[in-house]
This record gives sequence, C-alpha cells and structure tokens, in this order.
Amino acid sequence: MGIENFERIRRDGFYYVDKTRMIEDLLENMALVNLFTRPRRFGKTLNMSMLKYFFEIGNDNTLFDRKALFEGLKISGEKELCDKYMGKFPVISISLKNTASNNFETAKKKMCSIISDEASRFLFLAQSDRLSEIEHKRYEKITELNDSGEFAMSNELLENSLLILTRLLHRHYGKKTILLIDEYDVPLDYAYRYGYYDSMVGLVRTLFGAALKTNDSLEFAVLTGCLRISMESNVSADAETSEKRVKRFSKPSQGDGFFTGLNNFKVYTIKDVRYKEYFGFTDTEVRQMLEYYGLSGQYDAVKEWYDGYLFGNLGIYCPWDGINYCGDLRDGSVTEPQNYWVNTSSNDIIRQFIDRADATTKDEIEQLINGGHVKKLIHQELTYRDLDSDIDNIWSMLFTTGYLTQDGNDEDGISTLTIPNKEIHWIYAQQIRSWFKDETKKDIRRLEAFCRAFKENDTEAIEKDFTSYLRKTISVRDTGIKKKMKENFYHGILLGLFAGMEGWKIKSNAESGDGYSDINIEIEDEEIGIVIELKYAENATFDTACQEAMKQIKDRNYEEKLIDDGMKTIYRYGIACYKKRCKVVSD
Repeated sequence: MGIENFERIRRDGFYYVDKTRMIEDLLENMALVNLFTRPRRFGKTLNMSMLKYFFEIGNDNTLFDRKALFEGLKISGEKELCDKYMGKFPVISISLKNTASNNFETAKKKMCSIISDEASRFLFLAQSDRLSEIEHKRYEKITELNDSGEFAMSNELLENSLLILTRLLHRHYGKKTILLIDEYDVPLDYAYRYGYYDSMVGLVRTLFGAALKTNDSLEFAVLTGCLRISMESNVSADAETSEKRVKRFSKPSQGDGFFTGLNNFKVYTIKDVRYKEYFGFTDTEVRQMLEYYGLSGQYDAVKEWYDGYLFGNLGIYCPWDGINYCGDLRDGSVTEPQNYWVNTSSNDIIRQFIDRADATTKDEIEQLINGGHVKKLIHQELTYRDLDSDIDNIWSMLFTTGYLTQDGNDEDGISTLTIPNKEIHWIYAQQIRSWFKDETKKDIRRLEAFCRAFKENDTEAIEKDFTSYLRKTISVRDTGIKKKMKENFYHGILLGLFAGMEGWKIKSNAESGDGYSDINIEIEDEEIGIVIELKYAENATFDTACQEAMKQIKDRNYEEKLIDDGMKTIYRYGIACYKKRCKVVSD
C-alpha cells in the first residue's frame, strides 16, 4: 500500500495488477506527446514508473535485472517488441507532485530541485566524451548547488532545463529521449489556490513548451494529471476590471498555451475508450485480488463502496481504496468498508461548490446525493480561472476529479452525471453537514431563538423554524435506504443546530429508561430536561409519526435519566419529518 515504484513492487514480490499492456498500446498508437488525465489515486504514478523501467537504458549496476522485472507479465509475451524497445532509450522522469507551496518563489525552488535531482541521475554526462565543453558546462549548471547546498538554476536555465537535458542525453546515447512528467498540473493547482497563478502559468508554459515543441531530441513524452488544462496567456488578473473579467471568463478559455502547435499531440481523458483499463481496477481484477487473499465474501461491499466509475465504456474501481481495504481486512483492523479517499485530499472543491450553489444547483446536488443524476455539458479543457466565472464549470471539475462519473453515453454532447459510489456519497454528506453548520452560525440570534423555543415549550416556533432550516439545507437521504437511516439525517441536522449552546448538556442516542432516546438535553442552571424523539413520516403521515414518537418516549421512560440527574421540569417532544417539512408535538 502506497508504494508507487514499479521496480520495488516487482523486486519485493508485492501483489501487482498487471497493466503492462499499456506499453504495447502506447507504442502502437504513438503520439509525440501523450497526456493521460485521471482522478487522483488511480495508479498514474505507478504506470509512469512502469514506463520508466521498461524503456530506460540501464546505467546503474544495482538496477534489478530488467527481463526479470517484467517476466511473467503480459508485455513479456511480446518478444519482438521487448527486444526492440526494452532498455533502449534514455528516460527523464519527474513528478511535480511535490511542488505544492503557498508562494511562487518556494514553488519555483521546488521545481528547480526536482529537475536538478533528476539530472543528477546522469552524472556520467559530466565526463562524457560525446559532449562539447559548452554542453558540459550546461549540465554542470543544471546540477550545481548554491552556498546553501540547494539546487539553484537561473530563471532562464530552469525554463530550458528539460530541453537541455533531453539534448544532452540524445547526444550521449545517440538515441532520442523519452520524457515522463507525472502530476503536471499540481503547480498550477496550488498557484491558483494561493494567488500566484499568473507567474506559474508563465513558467510552466515556457518550461513545457521548450521541451515538447520542435524538440528534435524527443522520442515521445507522456504526461499525467487530474485535469486537461488550457494554458491561457499570462494576463495579470490585477490589471483587469471586474467587468472585463466577467466578459473574458464567461466561457471556458481556449488560450494560447503550450499544447497549441504540438504535432501529433493526444489527450486521453476518462471519456476515451482507448487506455480505459490501465488506470484503476476492472471488475475482473478486483475479483481476482479478493480471491487471492481469501476475501471473495467482501466483493459486494467493495463494489458498493469503491466501484462506479466509468472510463470510456468500462466500469472501474478506485485502486487506492481496494488495496487499502484488502490490507486492513487481512490484518483484522477493520470489518466494514472505510473511506480511504477522503484522507488524500481536502475535498475543498465540494465545499466551494456548495458555497456557490444557487437554489437550482442545490436542488441538483440533492438529486445526486439521493441516488439520482443530472445532465450537464462537460468542458474537459479549462483554465483554473474558469472556475471563478461560472458554477457550471465546477460540474466539469467534479467530473474530471472523480467526485462525479458518467452514467451511460453522452447524448448531443450532454453527459449524464451521478455520484459513483458510497464512499464519495459519504464525502458529499460530510461536506454538506459542515456547510449547514457554518451557515446556521451566521445568524446566531435566530439560532438562539430556535433553541430557546425548546426550553419554553413553544412547539409552534420550533415547527416553523425547523421547517425553515430544512428548506435551506440539502437533504442527505436516499430513496433506497431504510427508514431509520432517513431519521438519522434529521437527527444529525437537529444536533448540529443545538451544538454550541452554552450550558446545554446534549446527549445523542443516550441510554435512558428502557432504551436509547434520540436526543436528551439537560439545562442544569434552570433544571430543565428535554427529551426528543424523531420519526420519518412516510408519505407525510405527520400525525401518526408524532403519536408514535410520543408513545415511545412514554413507554420507554426516556425522561427517567433526566429526573435522576435533578431536572425538575421535563419537556417531551415528538418530531415527525418528511422531505423538507416537519410537525412538532409536546405533552
């Protein structure tokens, strides 16, 4: 789990899901520059490592024997292809994942260090008799350390570093260079978040443009990332009026970025059929893995939680989740599926989406989390600035980053979108609850008045305000789930509203009397006790549900614990909810 180095996985005998057919497909469908966009945690980095170990000319005697590395894998059956391509090319392989920073200068230093560190793998270039004196000096500059012991290239050298390195390797080996760039969009993502986007766009466009355009030393390049980014021209946002910004970014930007002008450039997105099976696990691969570890009985749970993505026309599981759950099951640390994906990102995009949603969009979000779908035009090529221009662009971002998936084929360019699985549904629910909690805190007087109505036994005010809150939130329920689960949604909303009330001791599902009451509240300084039972009113049968709630409170003596704790005044509430309406009764 978490090992992204192909050589180590094979050398140390870890379980490996064979994706080596990708090498054959890549060679048979060769483009000068190949960009694969997939959500995070779908095996992009491991596939890039696989490509590196297959193609790279061996320089280091400690390298694992290449034929042994690929022995028994699907590509090894293509003997003629292996003889022609295996270990025959210089390879530059970098990942920009670690360029994350909150300022441009630090991000640039990190990028410089990544490229210089990769260049340092080729120390033989410093002594190569096939390079000229000028070329030796260029290599030395790329790998040179400053007084602080850090790699430090000038801006001009950094912008041309990949181009120079491909040429030096080409000159030394007499073979054109393969360039692998993993997580190419991470620098732009962080630049957008922290306000130095213009500077980073300029650097990345120049760096990639030099290496990928009209570079006669390039055999081919493979890039991976979450997004296909249109690299717009470096226009300062500060120099624009808000009116110009709205006009310029009202539609997805096409830009004049580094992709423009590349001959035989090809992008493979999650909508494409080609290469569909190489990122993530297929159903067959999941079944085989579970069977290997004696966990076939967990298949239904794995499918419910981690399947659901549609790449091209093929159903795909998230591999990160699959291997983590499999590992945890083996060592006995879990018995039920867990949310592993949520810990790999802040999931800010969902919160941003909810924050910006108007009434129509909130209704669409509600459709999604309740098992439905929405139809949207997906823009697969965006700039980060486009996200600020129109909430419709966030639908595209949610799709490309894996928070939504296709549900069938496009019709007239319109995609049917749905939440892929239970894990992602859980992330939406958590973000919605967090958003609702923050929203209610914005009007603290109204919130205090709502809570005060409970200790004043004002059922009319409770009913009116709770209905108002329900209309404002996004209902996290599913028409296919059990009644108790629907009740839990309203239970959670009410607890969130009570949170933060000073002097209130609030207990959820606490043992009381002959059972467990939904919510018990003790207001000690006023010696007031409150017991609440919530029911889901199927088909809007509010009166029946309220009577059932009140009967349960009485029959199970829920107020007993409150009385034992010294509460002198006890209020009992039966609350029935259906969709975004409620009814409140008290005795």
